[in-house]
Amino acid sequence: MTTPMDEKIEPIYQEVLARNPGEVEFHQAVREVLESLGPVLVKHPEFAEHKIIERICEPERQIIFRVPWVDTNGVVQINRGFRVEFNSALGPYKGGLRFHPSVYLGIIKFLGFEQIFKNSLTGLPIGGGKGGSDFDPKGKTDGEIMRFCQSFITELYRHIGEHTDVPAGDIGVGGREIGFMFGQYKRITNRWEAGVLTGKGLNWGGSLVRTEATGYGAVFFVDEMLKARKDSFDGKICSVSGSGNVSIYTIEKIQQLGGKVVTCSDSNGYIYDEKGIDLELVQQLKEIERRRIKDYLNYRKDAKYVKNGNIWEVPCQVAMPSATQNEINGKDAQTLVKNGCIAVGEGANMPTTPEGVKIFLEAGIAYGPGKAANAGGVATSALEMQQNASRDSWDFAYTEDRLHKIMQNIHKDCFETAEEYGAPGNYVLGANIAGFVKVARAMLAMGVV
Repeated sequence: MTTPMDEKIEPIYQEVLARNPGEVEFHQAVREVLESLGPVLVKHPEFAEHKIIERICEPERQIIFRVPWVDTNGVVQINRGFRVEFNSALGPYKGGLRFHPSVYLGIIKFLGFEQIFKNSLTGLPIGGGKGGSDFDPKGKTDGEIMRFCQSFITELYRHIGEHTDVPAGDIGVGGREIGFMFGQYKRITNRWEAGVLTGKGLNWGGSLVRTEATGYGAVFFVDEMLKARKDSFDGKICSVSGSGNVSIYTIEKIQQLGGKVVTCSDSNGYIYDEKGIDLELVQQLKEIERRRIKDYLNYRKDAKYVKNGNIWEVPCQVAMPSATQNEINGKDAQTLVKNGCIAVGEGANMPTTPEGVKIFLEAGIAYGPGKAANAGGVATSALEMQQNASRDSWDFAYTEDRLHKIMQNIHKDCFETAEEYGAPGNYVLGANIAGFVKVARAMLAMGVV
């Protein structure tokens, strides 16, 4: 179930499929953007003449490398590392590193492609890239993770830099991993180049609000969508998937704005707490003790745990998918709409399948796609880069205010672009076109490079 593509763009998409076989997530991400661009070529025929779409779908550079390391038993392990430097028209490549067994080239390319437009929407001078490895940090000792990170950056260091490519964290990569990689980078290069990685510790170049930024930003964006409909979070029943960094700070900001979050989850199942999720307990379990979410029941006896359950079957007014790609399918979307959901904000990257997106749009709910709604993380990474460049450090309130204004501007751009192109309220089209046009104009200005 897909939207018909403009006849000028369909051959470009078919060429992407042919050149990138088997990379289904990348195909999905490309199609979702290209379906929006037909009206853009009518208004800007120069983009077709200079083959901007074809060029933007091909990464500027793809790096794949071996990552050997030694485990605690003295056994040599081999993983594969990736960095896809997708587009630098607006600035140095910017995007996270994901350490997870599911990682392969297609995942990194999908994430990097999304990052181009997400970064464009922030209004900050950053290009799009992504990286990672099929390494699984779960169950590994600190020593094993350190040795892996050191081996990983020993290869990657030659491709990154504050004016070239600035990685950050993603799934499986937090402050610990960033610290190990930065230490090895500093050791190899003999440079204290704080701007080479973001997500650093607060006492050595990190930024306040960076930890909270993706979750806070997603809630700020949904709040703007609700305001556009003369509504708010106040009193709304909300469902948040996941229980990691993005989910925790999504829950926190929703609670601050008067909403009640009743669910969270991990890969084994979900918690339903009718009285409202105890955020401090979730943080204790997941961030400090690194336990499974089912242990929530040991402390909140009235809550329910559903093993391998579908969190989107729980009725809610606002849904915030914050775990992983394609976690909401068409059936889930139908269930959410049927149960009275009025807004969806994507804290994860591409968490809704094309069928699900179509159902949300046809139902007329406020649907904030990830490239707009979850841009807060990379926006605050760029703010960290600014602080590093000026050898400065901003306080929490000032940085959060900067983030809030960025998310308000992203909403404004998406909202106004959708209206300009005859699809009021369609944030998918608005985000895709607004993000694309800015990059396309920069590419035109720079010639064929």
